[in-house]
Amino acid sequence: MAAEFREKGAHVALGPVAGPLGRSALGGRNWEGFSPDPYLTGISFAETIKGMQSQNVQACGKHYIDSNGTTEQEAVSSNIDDRTLHELYLWPFYEGVKAGMASVMCSYNRINETYACQNSKTLNGLLKEELGFQGYVVSDWGGTHSGLDSALSGLDMDMPGAISWGSDSATNSYFGNNLTAMINNGSLSESRLDDMVKRILTPYYYLNQDSEDYPTIDLDTGNLSDINRDVRDNHRDLIREIGGASAVLLKNVDNTLPLSKSIKRISVFGNDAADVSGGPYDPSNTNGVLAVGGGSGAGRFTNLIAPLEAIKYRNPQALVQYVTDNTLLTQDASSTLDTVYPTADVCLVFLKSYATEGYDRTTLIADDNSTSLVEAVTSYGGCPSTVVILHSVGANLLPWADNANITGIIAAHLPGEQAGNSIVDVLFGDVSPSGKLPYTIAYNESDYNAPIVNFTDIDNSDGLMIDYRHFDYNNITPRYEFGYGLSYTNFSISNLLISTNVSSGAVSATPCSLNGTVAPPGGNPDLYTVLASVQVTIQNTGKVAGRAVPQVYLSFPSFQTNVSDDGLPTPVKVLRGFDRTDDLKAGQRVTLTFNLRRMDVSSWDVVQQEWVIPSGDFGVLAGWSSRDLPLSGSLTLL
Repeated sequence: MAAEFREKGAHVALGPVAGPLGRSALGGRNWEGFSPDPYLTGISFAETIKGMQSQNVQACGKHYIDSNGTTEQEAVSSNIDDRTLHELYLWPFYEGVKAGMASVMCSYNRINETYACQNSKTLNGLLKEELGFQGYVVSDWGGTHSGLDSALSGLDMDMPGAISWGSDSATNSYFGNNLTAMINNGSLSESRLDDMVKRILTPYYYLNQDSEDYPTIDLDTGNLSDINRDVRDNHRDLIREIGGASAVLLKNVDNTLPLSKSIKRISVFGNDAADVSGGPYDPSNTNGVLAVGGGSGAGRFTNLIAPLEAIKYRNPQALVQYVTDNTLLTQDASSTLDTVYPTADVCLVFLKSYATEGYDRTTLIADDNSTSLVEAVTSYGGCPSTVVILHSVGANLLPWADNANITGIIAAHLPGEQAGNSIVDVLFGDVSPSGKLPYTIAYNESDYNAPIVNFTDIDNSDGLMIDYRHFDYNNITPRYEFGYGLSYTNFSISNLLISTNVSSGAVSATPCSLNGTVAPPGGNPDLYTVLASVQVTIQNTGKVAGRAVPQVYLSFPSFQTNVSDDGLPTPVKVLRGFDRTDDLKAGQRVTLTFNLRRMDVSSWDVVQQEWVIPSGDFGVLAGWSSRDLPLSGSLTLL
């Protein structure tokens, strides 16, 4: 991705996203980020930043901080306690800053009643001091609400939006000429202005963007209808690979999948299987395959492969029949489906759930009468075996999942321009699924605890209990749990070995003091000291090759006697490690090691204002998902 930015001459990529984290499953911009789990998002956030900046393109982490939905997004105050802020929403930014993130975009919302782009506590106190961020803070478009207050509170760059919409001249900006006036009247110090300039220019030089071989700005970036510099290279192959690798196999009865390569009759249903009717250049076009969500995070496709097209190409000798008009399938189902004969060997139903910046979702049911569509296809008699594929911006309720006729379910998410080819690779076994759910799929919408509300003040009363933490704490059974995902083969996990990396009694409850020195990027370096490790052995016990994704969770001590009581309950368990093996052949085994850093085994103490390792025994759990953890042990550090 960054290679394409660079070749276009772009200096800053406005991503990746760690906010919204995904507190509400209905959040319209959740798809732009990674997961409601801060550890998973933190690792993904940091690795994306490293990848972008390896191409000398500045990464801009956003939206900082506690941005959780688009309803009333420019007015809402996210009212949050200090521990939740640190352990959930700030956690990924620790990882991002440590990875060398060049810039941070402050969010539209208020945090504890103060706008994010003029919140000195979160910008100066947390980001720049506690986390040691050395880059620049940039506003979202229209996210600045003051000049002097924003500059003093840590905002370094004001983006378009201005004092009034319609003109972005220097005289209409909260900064611009107003910064000069602030300097002249003494309300803003020259040292603060110098600091802003240094922060903005440092990444430019650090990433060698001033070098002669850095591409010039491509003129077609201002008018996307102009064709100028083609930067796509062979990236379609990587896009296809990622699409297949990220598909999550949720159900596979009697090895329905993978499909036989010699299959004779395939019936395809649902408009998500078809080409986008208005062409691939408008990602918001909802009539056709959903490959990306909407809003400013969407991309303009130059080549979009729909599933139906890929299925036909993959099986030129098969009879592929299809109905991609959802209205016909739901309002006139019997007469429409009677035209699809003879009986298929397999029926493929493609569903989707769209969301976009500016609108939160109103339901977790897939779009376009999806439930009626599935019921019509599974009941008409021409489909002895039905596989449902979902292209979705996030979690969906699956009220039809237990239907006996549905023998396979795949959550394909948003695979991009190679949507068709990547799902065909999975359906026909060229790729064995290894994707895992980055969120929880519930039985009922009421099982989730953070609905979207149209208020301008939202108290984060759920605290640390979002997604699987909420389900665990309240003993709610999910349909498919966080971390879940099947494969075309089977794996075993064994030989749990837990070891400490420091001698007995050598671990302090708090990290080494910085003694007044400025924190380096990522904050106190001792937070990243490895204190313990967890080792497991993975073996492919099935008949075909595949990749395993083992996971490690920690249960914190029940009574944290040396940590101040802030009244918040501690999660039952939290993710603290995951890995994806290489392709393992049948019978092959591998040993994996997961490192536990000080930060991973600490809680934020609101009184000490420090990360503190609680005394007592940690539970160490290893396995395949948040609800499938066959190995367990204990770890004591204090």
